[in-house]
Amino acid sequence: MKLTRRDLIKLGAGAGVASLSGAWSPLMAGEAAIIKTTIPSTGQQVPCVGIGTVKFRGDPGSAGMAPFKQTLETFHELGGQVLDTSPNYGNSEEVLGRLLADLKLRDKVFMATKVDREDRLEGMARMEESFRRLGGKIDLMQVHNLRGTAAELGTMMSWKAQGRFRYIGVTTHRVSQHEDMALVMNSYPLDFIQVNYSLADRAAAERILPLAQDKGIAVLVNRPFGNGKLFGAVKGRDLPDWAAEIDAHSWGQVFLKYIISHPAATIPIPGTTKPHHARDNMGAMVGRLPDPNLRQEMESYMDALL
Repeated sequence: MKLTRRDLIKLGAGAGVASLSGAWSPLMAGEAAIIKTTIPSTGQQVPCVGIGTVKFRGDPGSAGMAPFKQTLETFHELGGQVLDTSPNYGNSEEVLGRLLADLKLRDKVFMATKVDREDRLEGMARMEESFRRLGGKIDLMQVHNLRGTAAELGTMMSWKAQGRFRYIGVTTHRVSQHEDMALVMNSYPLDFIQVNYSLADRAAAERILPLAQDKGIAVLVNRPFGNGKLFGAVKGRDLPDWAAEIDAHSWGQVFLKYIISHPAATIPIPGTTKPHHARDNMGAMVGRLPDPNLRQEMESYMDALL
């Protein structure tokens, strides 16, 4: 049974959280309290920042894998769990499967991947290959960019009922697909969507994110830095005084905390292949988040620069 907004608020209150949304709550991870996002359909909580792996490519046995391995180690050590990949990302699934096995972390992550075939049987074969390449459980299977939605969601719902996935969803990274995304959200029992959203691209907040709240659907957020546009806009600028109010020590943390603080159950998944970037991103999971008034101030600040 999916948790309602009221259930999520009660859950947050029960954890002693000063939260307007109830979608996130700080839990202990080592010595630091990290923010976790509640998945509405089950109540499972996962760390509120994940990692996108579109650039995890190459020969799995080569020395070029070292930075990827170090990035995954840092991500895990600082409390990260949610990994998002796709068979469309070169051999990312194979690379991840190999590295996670080497690190003995395969069973300690929340693995999300995708399928994008119009034909049902081709989609089934594609998903079986993802299981093989990733070498373990797949927590979330998503229809990639809404391609083959009608064909694939039937299989995905059946496989979920069999216990092969815990969650199913659909993705897009284009505003032009938001209308189609809303139709799918209203037509199928989804656990997740994945959508583009950032301080540079707030279109999802108009309809998609509110609909996700109403439907009890969690949200993976791609392009959280606006495809680099946000960093370009603040290059050479010091952090504003209000960054200290949300315990943000870098622009990346500012941009991620803005997303995490949305009242929908949002989990940004910045693409990261460098350990120091992973460390900085994980810093967004600690400390205070902006309230609605500060979110508006952040929007106005960035609008003046973009």
